[in-house]
Amino acid sequence: MISILFGLGAALTWGAADFGGGFASKRINSYGVVIGSHIISLSAFLVLAISLNEPVPPLRDWLFGAAAGLAGGIGLMLLYRALAEGKMSIAAPVSAMVAATIPVVFASITQGLPANLTLLGFALALTAVWLLSSGEAITQIRIKELGLPLTAGIVFGLFFILLHQASGRAIVWPIVATRIGSITGLLAYTSLTRKSWLPPRQQWSLLAFIGIIDAAGTACYALSARLGRLDTAAVIGSLYPGATVLLAWVFLKERISRIQATGILLALGAIVMLTI
Repeated sequence: MISILFGLGAALTWGAADFGGGFASKRINSYGVVIGSHIISLSAFLVLAISLNEPVPPLRDWLFGAAAGLAGGIGLMLLYRALAEGKMSIAAPVSAMVAATIPVVFASITQGLPANLTLLGFALALTAVWLLSSGEAITQIRIKELGLPLTAGIVFGLFFILLHQASGRAIVWPIVATRIGSITGLLAYTSLTRKSWLPPRQQWSLLAFIGIIDAAGTACYALSARLGRLDTAAVIGSLYPGATVLLAWVFLKERISRIQATGILLALGAIVMLTI
């Protein structure tokens, strides 16, 4: 049950971070949103790790954490490109579905198949992820539009697995490692492509909020996967679009479509099944 609660914490905080990131991206370059927020969260969690006197993990965990951060950064770049070049109602649910499915397959191989009721909960949750991310309508899918979303989903799925491998001995230090990996990778990319990323000074407070709650969500996911099963943590964490949709409804007065409302109900049903 504690693992489920941490998974829900990951979904809520990741959803809030995406809501803030979408709001910030209307004013700032999307690369600036990611890099700036990750720089702040790196600083905050470095101070937190030292303050908590958390044992420094071995090099293996640092390497897995940095690889997870690099995968997360690459996934964000691919997803942003997919959202810009294709249909959002295809790119978002495809990437989210694939990202949630890969840890399920990996955990089934390494930890064995979960109970039948848990598998049914997974099916409901994955369906909920699709509906929550689909927006107003589920459009007809074209094969050529699947390349970037599929690749982004695969990379995000690797992020789930790599972070789990990095957080076996510590929680905060691996998040520091993920930020080092993501910042290094994104700065290298923006330098090679000569893309501007430095946000204006007045936006850094918003980036601080985004970065810290996003890192908090990552910590919740790591704890969920450590205390329970990797696949359960990944599937519940992938319900984050529900939090984004609800926040947009509350603060921006955006309408929740019937498809998204159905997704929210399925997500609640999946959570109940996973807690039994």
